[in-house]
Order: sequence, then structure tokens, then C-alpha cells
Amino acid sequence: MSDLQEEGKNAINSPMSPALADVHPEDTQLEENEERTMIDPTSKEDPKFKELVKVLLDWINDVLVEERIIVKQLEEDLYDGQVLQKLLEKLAGCKLNVAEVTQSEIGQKQKLQTVLEAVHDLLRPRGWALRWSVDSIHGKNLVAILHLLVSLAMHFRAPIRLPEHVTVQVVVVRKREGLLHSSHISEELTTTTEMMMGRFERDAFDTLFDHAPDKLSVVKKSLITFVNKHLNKLNLEVTELETQFADGVYLVLLMGLLEDYFVPLHHFYLTPESFDQKVHNVSFAFELMLDGGLKKPKAHPEDVVNLDLKSTLRVLYNLFTKYKNVE
Repeated sequence: MSDLQEEGKNAINSPMSPALADVHPEDTQLEENEERTMIDPTSKEDPKFKELVKVLLDWINDVLVEERIIVKQLEEDLYDGQVLQKLLEKLAGCKLNVAEVTQSEIGQKQKLQTVLEAVHDLLRPRGWALRWSVDSIHGKNLVAILHLLVSLAMHFRAPIRLPEHVTVQVVVVRKREGLLHSSHISEELTTTTEMMMGRFERDAFDTLFDHAPDKLSVVKKSLITFVNKHLNKLNLEVTELETQFADGVYLVLLMGLLEDYFVPLHHFYLTPESFDQKVHNVSFAFELMLDGGLKKPKAHPEDVVNLDLKSTLRVLYNLFTKYKNVE
């Protein structure tokens, strides 16, 4: 048996050492006091974790479709900085001053350094916790890569819906006095969409959702009655607040009805197909609200399009408070 296998065996069998979870031979090649982390295999099988990885993979490939880049595995395809460079350039509409192709480890880390510095310049003003580094990304640390991608997706308001409350168990392996010791820590990859977007200012709808779901249904019924009183004039009817306002069409038409004007059809998409067209419609409806003397909606157009019920309710309640007596 090689020294390497013996070292791993000692660590696993040592009564003073916690059991190691699925440690690969290369993970046991540590220097004294060196530390390595990996996601516990059981966490990788969690449906929400799998969904998070898939959503982010699909998003990256969608953004980079014109570059003819296809990412299949996050840790294997992103560690050298090449794909991250292209992703950031596309999202931020900028050009980074880095070598296009770098084979050496030093070159890859230099590129990563440049890319991550650009990321940090974007995220730092928003108070994001930067839970990654050049070494962790280049070391194919999937937890660090996921933290980075989630932050980018939130910052650039990606047209995706990240699963909320995704937590993984991370195995931390450290070499001490020639033996491997492991411990487990919980790592939170996503919280709620609102928390990740940095909107901590709570309002009545937060309280309704958290503490009074019975009253929430009453509010929804009142809003449905309100919008249908006006939309029925166009032979339109709403039954689901969650979905029927997501493309912005009903919001635009509702504003026309409430303010008593016809909205020219060339100003919005009557049958929007893409995410961008739906965002355009909702943004246009928001502009009409401002023109009508309403305050700027607290919600973001992308949140309404992404079927965020709380955001949709905030927008409709804003209309209800001003126009509830309009016949």
C-alpha cells in the first residue's frame, strides 16, 4: 500500500479523527496544516441543490449563446477564468484587458485576478459579502463558484428564478501532525430572493406573508375584485394574480382604463414572447403610473415578470389605494 493510501487510511481509522466523507486520493495530498473543502456527497443529491446548479448552468449558456460557449460542469469549465471573463463582459457590456487564452497556472490566476477585481468593483458598493477568492475558484471549489454566480445573477437581475434557502453540508479536511481530520459546516448558498437583492426594508406585505396568510387571501380577493371591475370593460378577467400580470399587458391596459385613455399598441407588446419584452411592458406600465401621479413602485419590473407574488401585490395595492373609487 502506498504512503498516500496509508495516510488516508490512518485518517479514516484514527479514533481521534472524525470520519471522512468520500475523500478522493487527490484530496489526501495535503501539506501539514493545509485545508481543503468539498461538498458532502449527500448534499449534491439534494433536489434544491441540483436545481440551483441547473438554473445557473442554463443561464450562463443562454448569456453566452452567441459566443458558442457551452458550459457543462461549473467547476471544470469556470476555474481558469476564460468563461467567467466572457460572462462578465457580456453582462456588464465591457471589455476586460486580459490575454484571451492562458494555459499556464500563473496566467490563469492572473486572468482570474483581473476578472474578480472587476466583479468586486461592481458588487462592493452594494455590500455583497465576497465569499470567493482567486485560489478557491482556481481550485475548483464549487461552493465558492456558486456564491460568485449567485451574486452575479442577483446583481445583473438575471431572468431566472433561483431556488430559495439552498444550504449544503461542506466537509473541511485539514492535515495535522500527519493525519487528516475532517469537520462538517453548513454553507448557505441562497436565502430568499428579497434578501439576496438587498431589499431589507419590510412593509405590510412582508408581515402578511410571514404572519397572516389568512388575511393575505382576503387582500388578494379584494385586489382581484378591483382589477376585474375595470378589465371587464375590455371583456378581460383575472383569476390568478400570480401569473396574469407577469407579462405586463394587463397592467398597461389597466392604467389606460383607470386614467381613461387609450394606450397606442405600438408602445408595448400585446403578445410578448421573450423575458425582455415582458420587462418592457411592466416598465412601461410603471412609467404610466408615475405619469398618473403615483410614487415609483417599490417592486422591480423583473420581479413581477419572474412571478414574484409579493411584488405584484405591492404594485396592484398601489393602484388600489389611489383608484379604488374610480368607476
